[in-house]
Parts: sequence; structure tokens; C-alpha cells
Amino acid sequence: MSTTNGHRSDGTRKLNRVVIRFAGDSGDGMQLTGDRFTSEAAAFGNDLATLPNFPAEIRAPAGTLPGVSSFQLHFADYDILTPGDRPDVLVAMNPAALKANIGDLPHGGILIVNTDEFTKRNLSKVGYDSNPLDGDELARYSVHHVAMATLTQGALEGTGLGKKDAERCKNMFALGLLSWMYHRPTEGTERFLREKFAKKPQIAEANLLAFRAGWNYGETTESFAVTYEVAPAKLPAGTYRQITGNTALAYGIVAAGQRSGLPVFLGTYPITPASDVLHELAKHKNFGVTTFQAEDEIAGVGAALGASFGGSLGVTTTSGPGLALKSETIGLGVTLELPLLVCDIQRGGPSTGLPTKTEQADLLQALYGRNGESPVPVIAPCSPADCFDAVLEAARIALTYRTPVVLLSDGAIANGSEPWLIPDVDQLPDLRVQFATEPNALDGSGEFWPYVRDPETLAREWAVPGTPGLEHRVGGLEKADGKGNISYDPDNHDKMVRLRQAKIDGVRVPDITVDDPDGDARVLVLGWGSSFGPIGAACRRVRGNGMSIAQAHLRNLNPMPGNLGDVLRSYDKVIVPEMNLGQLAMLLRARYLVDVQSYTKVAGLPFQAEELQNVLTDVVQGVSA
Repeated sequence: MSTTNGHRSDGTRKLNRVVIRFAGDSGDGMQLTGDRFTSEAAAFGNDLATLPNFPAEIRAPAGTLPGVSSFQLHFADYDILTPGDRPDVLVAMNPAALKANIGDLPHGGILIVNTDEFTKRNLSKVGYDSNPLDGDELARYSVHHVAMATLTQGALEGTGLGKKDAERCKNMFALGLLSWMYHRPTEGTERFLREKFAKKPQIAEANLLAFRAGWNYGETTESFAVTYEVAPAKLPAGTYRQITGNTALAYGIVAAGQRSGLPVFLGTYPITPASDVLHELAKHKNFGVTTFQAEDEIAGVGAALGASFGGSLGVTTTSGPGLALKSETIGLGVTLELPLLVCDIQRGGPSTGLPTKTEQADLLQALYGRNGESPVPVIAPCSPADCFDAVLEAARIALTYRTPVVLLSDGAIANGSEPWLIPDVDQLPDLRVQFATEPNALDGSGEFWPYVRDPETLAREWAVPGTPGLEHRVGGLEKADGKGNISYDPDNHDKMVRLRQAKIDGVRVPDITVDDPDGDARVLVLGWGSSFGPIGAACRRVRGNGMSIAQAHLRNLNPMPGNLGDVLRSYDKVIVPEMNLGQLAMLLRARYLVDVQSYTKVAGLPFQAEELQNVLTDVVQGVSA
């Protein structure tokens, strides 16, 4: 928590950034609490980044460590890149939340504890022999004891709610208290609660009363002598909204449909952390979006590919386990040469793995996880807001080159949020396509040959079934070049395999750009996906300590930028941080014969800026020695 201008005369301390973490039982509403505080920070004009963290179980045992749910928010008066390494403020709703998170709170950090939950029974569940609030164990922190449940119940007397139902509103008490501490506006939260519980006015009123009680407690208690203020950030002019990666992905899919003039068909099966894309797209039937929740992953992608065959923009969403099940149909899309968007929101694996935790370990699966030579373009967004642009780029490639495209997001991007500058619709790319309307046989027979290719893109023509005179055959068996008849000819198969590969190799992607402010860096750190923020924050710190370092980031993972090899060979050391065991680094070493150095992490959590700063500092100092 950084101070900029010290104390104001009214006791308010001005800060340039704060990291707050709400933590409690998975039934305590920490995600809702964090999301509402985030919404108000966004409305106020702060730059922000968030990190929700919750159990995979729908309802883990109450009061236990596996059941702890948390929501971390970093907001500032300048552009930030990560949700923060550790909280400046920790709100712990029970002993389990305290024990699971106290190790991340720095000395002097603010700790707000719901004392009502620190019973002997709850303490014993997580291995506390005595109450840590009674001794010196927490003396290094600024501790505030708040009986949130008791105060909430007192505020709701006379509402007719029972004790248990009243206590459920304590998360709104905590939100009100923190909103007071950081001078957050309240109108948006009050409006949200009225709308959310419009059909249950008694519950709406109870949550509003709890929220106001938390605000008033901060206003009247002597426990909190100081409040804090974080000014709005100076961001580029325009209209902003808070957005999560999955919501941005859904909006990008809607925009792709509108800019291409094609109906959108989502064929999918619910899977964490991709399900929110289905939920969001289901709201947008008015934009020509059809959503189909299939009985399984295979049926979902099969329906999406069938929709593409019929002239729609077919889309399917999934995570790593579902991508494995979809692999045969994606391979069918490769040989049919039809556009298909495959959105893989990566999570920890293998198998069911860590469904609610993040990872970047599906890269090799996306590139090579199909039988035979089955090349597909692969694109990875770098942040929640970037999902919108990345899926538009994926749609451009899929429609232009008639191919499935895999978009690799991950749990940190999908569930995290940040401000999004709402684009000018007229400035979005033109994705319109031309369907075949006339026979194209090269022998003048008047037939339609499905595998006659555009000489520039190598894409085949796309004929909508039922178009008079354009009857044609497609399927999973190898087809003859041009005519599309089934062919077992060895030379033809060799030719078709090489043509499909050449089409993907020829996809036009922008050159990679390097951020090297001093122009004399000898070390390059290269990232992809959600490593963008931590790498950027770490590089800022390294440069702030007087050292030079260059940063570059890959969005296009297949094909890779044409200048990448030259860029890699121009530095003494190349470091690639990945949330896997070095998949991209292995590919770069094999393709470009550069001694790429990996830094890997598979803990289910994003990189921290500090850990990368330490790694990069050691490398820069080693090269300079």
C-alpha cells in the first residue's frame, strides 16, 4: 500500500495503490463482495485487476481450509498489470480464512477479522490450539476486531429475518465497512442489491441495511482512525466498463458474428472455467446467436462444426479435458477446411486436475493433440480485456483461411477483471465472407469442386449446402485435390497434407514487437497468455533498479511471427516464464536453435511480480558480470 501525499487534514491518507483480499468460507459470499467492490472501483475510475480464488467443490466442508474462498483486488491511480503479489488489507471472515491467507499479509498490513466465527469449534477445525486473536501472534499487523455477525444481526432486528438468514448478510456489512474506509461510492451497490433481489424485497432490504450498517460502523467506531483515498487513474479518453475475460470473450464472439454477417452457433458443454461464456452468449439471441448445451463435449463440437458447414460461424468452448474429447472433430474440421472457433479456457491438470485454478499447460495439446498432421492456428489473449480483440483475430483467421482456430485463454484471465475501453464498432475489422455462388471446376465440366483454392490464402471455397448447382462431397476420408472425391492415392495424400500445412504456415500475423526502453538490453523475457501482466510488472521493477531488460509477448503461437527468430538471436539470454513445465521454451529451442531458459510454475496460481523480478535480476546481473 503506497502513500503519495500523506495525511489530509480530515484524517484521510492519500494512496496511489491498494491491494485488498476478502477471504472466508465458500458460503460467505466473498466473490460477490469482491465483485461489488471492484465494480465501484471501476465506476470511480481506478485502474484495477482482480484474482478470484475459490474451491473446486460446490460446497466444501464449512470452516475448513479446503473450503476457503477469496477475492483479491488491486486498484490504483495509474496503469497496473497484475492483481498484486500480496494484500495490503486482509478481511478474514473465519479462522480458516485467516490461517490460509495470513502468510501473504506483509508486516504492518491491515487485518480485519470477524471475531464472531473464532469459536473453539471453528479454531480446532483448522488446527489452532488457542485463539490467535488473544495472544501476540498477530502483533506484527494492524488488527481490527469486528463482530460482523453480531453487528449485522443487530442491524436487521425488526426485518422479520431469522438469525441464520440475517447472519448471511455479513458479507455486505464487510463491503460497507471497506467502502467507507476507501471512500467508494455506494449508489451502484445499492442499485445492484435492489435489482438482484427484486423478487425478494425482504432480502434486498436486509442486504441494504447490512451494507449501510458496515458503512456507519466505520463512520462511528474509534477503531478506524484513518481512511484512505485512491484517485482515479489517468487512462486514455473513452468509455470504460469493468469486464472479465469470459465476458470479453463472449462479446468478441457476438462482434465477430455482426462483423462477418454470419449467424453465430455455440455448441458446447459446461465445464469450469469456460461455462460463463455459454451463460453470457445465451443472453444475446437478438444478435443472431444460437446457444446449444449438448449432452457432452463431443456432441457440442460436432454441432458447431455442422453449423459451420451450413454457413454459420461455429464456436465451441471448453477447458483442457474437453479439448481432448473434441480432438477428433477438430481434426475433421481441418480436413473439411471449415471455419471453427475452439476456445480453450485452460485450468490445472492432468485429468480433472484443479478445475478452479489456472495453468498454461494445454499449449502442446492445442498444437499437436490430434491424430495425423492436423495443423491449426493458435492464439492466446494476454489479459481479460484482450480476449475481445483476440477472438476477433481468431475469427478473421478462421473465416479467411477456412480452418479451425484454437484460442488459449486460462482461468486467471477468464475470472479476472480489468477496465475495458469500449471500442468504436465501426473500427472493428471487416470479417465479411463470400460464399461460392457459381461452379468452379477447372476442367470446364460445370461442376463445383470443393478443394479449388485461393492462390493467395490457399483457402478453399465455402459453399452453403442447398445452393443450386454446387452439390459437393466432404467428409473425414482423404479427398482428391480439387474435385474432392475420396482418394487413397499416396501422392495425393502427400500433396493434401502439405497444402493444409502450407495454408496454416501462410497465415498472416503481425511481427513481434520488443519493449526495450534503453535500447541496450542483453536479456529478453518472452511470455505468452496471462504471463503478460506479471512479466511487465517485473520488468518495471528491474528497470526501476537501474538495469536494462527487454520484454516481448506472443499472441500468435501458430504460426509464430516471421521475425521471431531474428529477435531471439539478438539477445544474449532469453527467459520464458510459463505456468507449465516449459512447453513454449521447448518449441523455441527446437525451431530456432536458441538456448532459451525456462522459468516454470505449476502451482495453480499466477506468477508474482516479485518472484519474476528476482529471477530476472539474477539473469541480468549474470550476463553483465
